[in-house]
Amino acid sequence: MYYKLSERKSVNELKEYMLSNKNKKIFIVSYDYKEEPKIITILKKLNYEIIFFKDFEPNPTYEQVLKGIECFKKSKCKMIMAIGGGSCIDVAKCIKAFSSMDDSINYLDQQIKDNRIILMSVPTTAGTGSEATKYTVIYYNGVKQSITHDSLIPKIVIFDKNILKSLPIYTKKATVLDAFSHSIESYWSVNSTEESKKYSKKALKLIINNFDKYLVNDEKTYLKMLEASNLAGKAINITQTTAGHAMCYKLTSLYNIPHGHAACLINSELLPFMIDNLDKCIDKRGKKYLEKTFKEISKILGCNGNNELKEYIRNLLRKLDLYNVSYNLEDINLLKESVNPTRLKNNPIELDKQNIEMIYRRLFSEIERMK
Repeated sequence: MYYKLSERKSVNELKEYMLSNKNKKIFIVSYDYKEEPKIITILKKLNYEIIFFKDFEPNPTYEQVLKGIECFKKSKCKMIMAIGGGSCIDVAKCIKAFSSMDDSINYLDQQIKDNRIILMSVPTTAGTGSEATKYTVIYYNGVKQSITHDSLIPKIVIFDKNILKSLPIYTKKATVLDAFSHSIESYWSVNSTEESKKYSKKALKLIINNFDKYLVNDEKTYLKMLEASNLAGKAINITQTTAGHAMCYKLTSLYNIPHGHAACLINSELLPFMIDNLDKCIDKRGKKYLEKTFKEISKILGCNGNNELKEYIRNLLRKLDLYNVSYNLEDINLLKESVNPTRLKNNPIELDKQNIEMIYRRLFSEIERMK
């Protein structure tokens, strides 16, 4: 169920839902905020007892999730609400999934089963789309762990467009590029379907039509960008992400480049490589299908053929002044070896170690050229 706090009818429906729950306690996973979110004000007026958990950081760890589980169990709540971006929602998903498991065994070694804990989400960045997916990510001993289960899709999603007002400009850029990367990767994924492509196309259209105004704080774009992020999340919930994401994680951990920014940097070189290497197509639907797919993407983005499409993401990064990042050529081998082969299976063009290294080197060359 989706509720928009900008619509009175939707707010009233949300209040009715919250009042229908006998247990008037809610466990909120959130960062500190400058202004109290509207949903908190609503919950207080409904006489909800609110228990906060904020003891975690971006790219959360297993140990931080354990602290959250301990707090959640002590609270005796039956509802979890995440108010935040992707990391916040990831923590909330893990708390829901792990809280009903055997605490004497590593939770990552156990099978997830659905439970009666209600998971709610209030996304505060227009980017991750995590509120629409069955996926969550945490780090265990420094290694990224991907967790998947249908029960991790929040039952309730609340859109508060005003919550985007306080986002710093760079955060806006990076998070929208995350939604953009989700959309475009989902569109070319070997797992794409007609349904996923509809979500991707709608998301991309909303992004390219509203991005510029969003960056100058046009409030009319806020809800549209939240919707774009959600649609992109729905798309990757069907298809998963591809090489753009598989290759970007180490950029984030090595150089502290936010996830959406890192994914778009990789895709700026991955897309031209794929267009130039259609003979390496591994999509079962064939090379001609993939050619058609790139033509469709080109049309959606308003490009005149493959040559313009190949430059589209590079031009976007230049326009947003996002090539000003650190890198070290000595890390090439580390980056190459960090790529998860499972994610590469979703990519329509086959990539070997040599190709992966080439893409990283081309990216670093472009970064250097733009200095």
